[in-house]
Amino acid sequence: MENKQGRHLYIPFDKEEAIKLNAGDYVYLSGTIYTARDAAHKRMYEAMQDKGSIPFDIQNNVIYYMGPSPAREGRTIGSAGPTTASRMDKYTPTLLDRGLRGMIGKGKRSAAVVDAIIRNGAVYFAAVGGAGALLSKSIISSETIAYDDLGTEAIRRLEIRDFPAIVVIDCAGNNLYETAVLQFVEKK
Repeated sequence: MENKQGRHLYIPFDKEEAIKLNAGDYVYLSGTIYTARDAAHKRMYEAMQDKGSIPFDIQNNVIYYMGPSPAREGRTIGSAGPTTASRMDKYTPTLLDRGLRGMIGKGKRSAAVVDAIIRNGAVYFAAVGGAGALLSKSIISSETIAYDDLGTEAIRRLEIRDFPAIVVIDCAGNNLYETAVLQFVEKK
């Protein structure tokens, strides 16, 4: 569903849905996503190298690079802002090759990640850094499902509704970080 304010996208989503997304599109994500940061990515990567499984079904799913702060009384989760995505770049191509459909973070991605996004028909979304308290309002539930010993870096299953994001890199490799700079320079 799309309107002037943005497109609503339900997760998990497949390659056919990913193809409809373009760099610069505003989206509202709803469904189930998983959190994972540096330490969790390292463990998942090691498990995959040892022919083991990871703690959730990665197929057509989305990982949010986020470690929440403690929840205030009466809240599902604390501040839930994105962390810098490039810290996961070493592990991301392998996850994309295994079926990961999208990632939410902030900041640029490596050439290897962009190539894997294109190869697998995936999408990289950005959430607004510094808006963690606002973003947490779109999180309906949060449950730690793996690597509890990692604290805020444990893997969590989040149920989200109308979580605001921007498509930064689409499955054709169009990159908002690059095109926005070019548009700004052209206007000068």
